[in-house]
Amino acid sequence: MHNPLIESVAGGLAEIQGLYGAFSFPEKLLQKIWLRRDFDVRAARTVDGRRVQVVHPGRWNLLGGPDFKLARLRFADGPEVVGDVELHLRASDWDAHAHARDPAYAGVLLHVVLFPPERGYVTRGAGGAEIPMLALLPLLHHDLEEYAAEEAVELLANRPAARLTNELAVHAPADLRTLLELYAAGRWRQKVHFAGLRLQRLGWEASCHHAALEVLGYRYNRAPMLRVAARWPLADWAAGRVGMEEVLAIEADAWSVQGVRPANQPRARLRQYAAWVAAKPSWPAELARWGEMLPAIPAAGETRTQRRLHRLPAVRDQLAEEVGADAVGGSRLDNLVCDAFLPLLAARSRSDDRRGWWFHWFGGDVPPFVAAGLRQLGVCDGRVQPFCHGLAQGLLGWLIEREVRR
Repeated sequence: MHNPLIESVAGGLAEIQGLYGAFSFPEKLLQKIWLRRDFDVRAARTVDGRRVQVVHPGRWNLLGGPDFKLARLRFADGPEVVGDVELHLRASDWDAHAHARDPAYAGVLLHVVLFPPERGYVTRGAGGAEIPMLALLPLLHHDLEEYAAEEAVELLANRPAARLTNELAVHAPADLRTLLELYAAGRWRQKVHFAGLRLQRLGWEASCHHAALEVLGYRYNRAPMLRVAARWPLADWAAGRVGMEEVLAIEADAWSVQGVRPANQPRARLRQYAAWVAAKPSWPAELARWGEMLPAIPAAGETRTQRRLHRLPAVRDQLAEEVGADAVGGSRLDNLVCDAFLPLLAARSRSDDRRGWWFHWFGGDVPPFVAAGLRQLGVCDGRVQPFCHGLAQGLLGWLIEREVRR
């Protein structure tokens, strides 16, 4: 995982030096990560080495007092306990906020921090009693910059597209295209970087397995899908050792189903993946072979021309059949290609040859406000320049920078 350079932490907000500049990481985002258990819960251990099981993260308290109430935890092999959880970016914030002297924090069972504390630091409550501490940074599935970017997308989704793109409308069409290509290149480099970190941690087969389930989970079910991937590796799926009802039951309190279309419900997507693996148990190896056959294509130029010259629709059909056993199609397949397959292939080969494919690939499930913004700006007209993944990511990258950069 990328080791961030912390520039400052104050007022519940960290300014961190990322891969492409400084970005903001608020304490509220850390609270969301805890709520969703969007970290490696199976590897969670307190700073003093005790295993901690997060049975339930608790009720998010948006008023005064501890951040989470009625959390259910189990330390080492002890009994399940119920109490409060307090979160901070730094361990020393506990003392800075004088929580030990505040009776409202007397029920805190666990102090969760983002950054590991200095050696020897101990969180102490009323009367000097030691409170176990858990550092999340070593357990996170993604780089902090990636979490911040995804949070920015959620915030942007609630704003009118016209307001988001007014500033870009002053650019001449050629200059605007160049600007979006620049931001798209940055997004591509980030995705390859993050894919490389995953490969270092998990290896090729497990990285493919984790990334596929994560993409199939969409944003709100990403965390439980990643826990499923860790609990049941690809070999278990291939051997038929994964019971669907057991999988659904273990994450029963974590699945997000409200407002999710039936085709995107966790049960449907898990069954889809089970059918995929049953038909292609060695699909990561098939993906590697498919990637080796892709020639380099330029990211510049008209997408319509590049798609015709390199037969992108036919390549897409071939991928769906040879790698995915036609189990996944439509925009979800496009997301798998652009968010998982191509970045992993690029990180594996340490080559930029796949960037043109990523840029001109089909849009996938980008947020609706991005597609609307590109149409309003006249960048995508459906004819000479159809909607493509690269321009969508370019606009998204520009918008994200405005949210998370200083």
